[in-house]
Amino acid sequence: MLALRLTRTAHLAVHLRRLLVAVASAGTGFLLLCALGHALSHPDAPGSSALRLAWCAAPLAAAVYLAVAVARTDPGTRPRSGLSAIGLGPARLMAVSATTTALSAALGSVAALLAFLYLRGSLTGRPPSDRVAADALAVGQSLPAPAVLTLLVLAPALASAAVAHTLRPRDPRPAAAPAPRGYGRFGAYGWGKARETFGAYGRYGSRTAAAVPAGSHAAAAVPADSRTAAAVPADSRAATAVPAGSRAAGAARVGAGGALQTQASDPQPPAPTDVATQTLDAAPAPKTEPTPRPQNTTALPWGIAILTAGLTVETYTGNAAGAPTPGTAPSAGVLIGWALTALGLALAGPGLTHLCGRLLQAARPGALRLLAGRVLMEESQRVGRPLGVVAAVAAAAYVTTTVYDGDGPAFGPLSTLGALLVAGCTVATLLTAAVEARHARADTKDALLRLGAPPATLRAAAAVRAAALLALFGPLVLIVAVLAALPLDH
Repeated sequence: MLALRLTRTAHLAVHLRRLLVAVASAGTGFLLLCALGHALSHPDAPGSSALRLAWCAAPLAAAVYLAVAVARTDPGTRPRSGLSAIGLGPARLMAVSATTTALSAALGSVAALLAFLYLRGSLTGRPPSDRVAADALAVGQSLPAPAVLTLLVLAPALASAAVAHTLRPRDPRPAAAPAPRGYGRFGAYGWGKARETFGAYGRYGSRTAAAVPAGSHAAAAVPADSRTAAAVPADSRAATAVPAGSRAAGAARVGAGGALQTQASDPQPPAPTDVATQTLDAAPAPKTEPTPRPQNTTALPWGIAILTAGLTVETYTGNAAGAPTPGTAPSAGVLIGWALTALGLALAGPGLTHLCGRLLQAARPGALRLLAGRVLMEESQRVGRPLGVVAAVAAAAYVTTTVYDGDGPAFGPLSTLGALLVAGCTVATLLTAAVEARHARADTKDALLRLGAPPATLRAAAAVRAAALLALFGPLVLIVAVLAALPLDH
């Protein structure tokens, strides 16, 4: 009920994006039903029917990817402060978003069933006169209800599951700050604090922090390691009380000011100042957030490796089987090769976008290139993957226009529908990701405008980002397309 209310009160742009999900689900469901109809019309050719069904995985994956992108930009299911008090926490909002996606995709599946029944003449009583359409629609044969229901449920189930997995609540755990490098125990250079052995807490002088009152200002200002130093007199000679060959002698030393410190925690001796005066005058150190490790370029080598594997599979399959004969779909090896190619480009997309942002800031950049490069680096994870998928689809379109021309195999209406679905879903996903990135940097844009940045500069930075991405991904698409078309164009 809550999902229906949020759907009814959403903005027009949100309704249009959900309508795109319904249209993608309808097209995918119709293609799946046509594959079922071909299997019913040709029971003696199960291999061809299975290949048609396997090629339906491309529009199905594109529809699910679009549904996830639309769910991420839905403002009605975005976590807000105060919603957890009324039972709308992150888990509940995730369930609402998954339910809304399932409803949109289910609406498309129902539309696909109605269109399939209308075209085969089950609703009007007039079967189609085209022989090819009659074979794909299984005219004159009864449709198995379990198979029809299973195929129509695929798109809503996979879309809602993908949305639930993407928007699942995550425990925000900040990355641990790296330990400072220094001279460890016995003068070994390395990660000294991380190599502290068990039992160091119970060594000489480690529990003498009781000399500083627990509720005093000095106890609040002094770190845990320096409270031991306040308990030792300034004129003591604790180093002589510890045997030279013991483990405590290797782990502790007395500074010039009388502070007892470990070699693992402080690689340099402190200045000769009074400990009590230093602790009373010292201000608390400001808390600094740990710098997260960059995560955008870690998948770039994997993406390049998977892309190379996909091109290798396509080349081997194309040399073995050649171009597809007229009236048949490409082989399963070509499908596997293109799936690996698309996956490799999707994984390499964030890293390439991050690299494009770094190149924009090279060679003493001005304010325009610096702003454009920083925005690309910040949005590489959000926009990079849709860019990689669009690059894979563009390369596939180039190969299609190269192979399916002149005397090549027939590119029928169902193949055209599948190509339009894949291309439309990927482009819509990229535009949706761009809208999400624009909403994410709205506060930064407002801050720049308040600081006096002219709007023309922001528009010029957007144009520079688009030109840089086109200059990087354009040649990449051409290279991948030419390499993929070589074994098929003979």
